[in-house]
Amino acid sequence: MVALFSKRDLINRADSVIQKGYFSKTASTILNESYNSFNQFKTYDIFLSHSYQDAKVILGLKGTFEDLGYEVYVDWIEDKQLDRGQVNAETANQLRHRMRNCKSLFFATSNNSSDSKWMPWELGYFDGFRRKVAILPINDSAFQQNSFEGQEYLGLYDYVIENYGFLSIKRLNGTIKSFREWVSE
Repeated sequence: MVALFSKRDLINRADSVIQKGYFSKTASTILNESYNSFNQFKTYDIFLSHSYQDAKVILGLKGTFEDLGYEVYVDWIEDKQLDRGQVNAETANQLRHRMRNCKSLFFATSNNSSDSKWMPWELGYFDGFRRKVAILPINDSAFQQNSFEGQEYLGLYDYVIENYGFLSIKRLNGTIKSFREWVSE
């Protein structure tokens, strides 16, 4: 079944991780712990552009993608030293450096993403730099749909789907490619 990612499913996935391996830790705490293992030269399959307000959903996405064998970069986990209260040109420069170590960018849309000032910038930079951008729509509905609607400019990009348990990209022309095939084109 071809499906988009359900917010409820991702939160359930995050809750499962918290209950099984981390007991009473919050999603943000779990994500921040991975900061200690960061390597500045590491390459990532996915730069996950998202709203910081979606920490639990991001934990579910990160865990889902890692279970499938992908390396995922999340800025406030890997670069904990970046101060969200003191955003400046150095912050943007650091993000550009990290994006250069990523093979693709997934733009995770949610109710919170339209408030983000960084997400459109990350999308534009990565599109100009590497051109491997896909929209990752997160449905609020419990019912999975096979398409999504978002901000008009997002219609310029392919989007991420789950295709029979595999991470795939639905192209603008309607064809579906595996992530690995898409990213290596």
